[in-house]
Amino acid sequence: MTSSRRKLGVLAAFALWVGLAACASGPAAAQLFRPHEPLDPAKAQSLAFTPLSIQTKTAKLEFQVEVADTDTKRSTGLMHRTELAADKGMLFDFKTPRPVSFWMRNTFIALDMIFISSDGTIAAIAENTIPHNDKGVGPDMPVLAVLEVAGGVSKAKGIAVGDIVSHAIFERAK
Repeated sequence: MTSSRRKLGVLAAFALWVGLAACASGPAAAQLFRPHEPLDPAKAQSLAFTPLSIQTKTAKLEFQVEVADTDTKRSTGLMHRTELAADKGMLFDFKTPRPVSFWMRNTFIALDMIFISSDGTIAAIAENTIPHNDKGVGPDMPVLAVLEVAGGVSKAKGIAVGDIVSHAIFERAK
């Protein structure tokens, strides 16, 4: 086999692997990527739920969210979970506006990251972040909070930059 044919074969194998990874879903798909730790549901945190709403251009959406409001809770986030219902999420409260960057280490599900200003306005959205990715995701602006919901929820429900999020942490910030 010539060198160019060998390279073509390697590229074809890689393309097939990427295609399979993109088409798969659920916990099995997450295993196609290499986590830094094996899945361990005992390491997933469980926080109390509080109500959160998002006013889009066409509807008021209701969610139940866990609030991660300490460094320890924020650093664990949604790691080691295999599912997240479309009406659930985790709200990361930073207490004061600041630039933030999130990664997906040991996160086994794709997430939408919704970056929120102190007045509750959605400043940026990162859709369908890749499980186990160490690359930081975040806007180049300070935000008070980040809402993580299941990957694809933002698009499916019509959530967009400029929509307004209502939750007790934004009332406190006023």
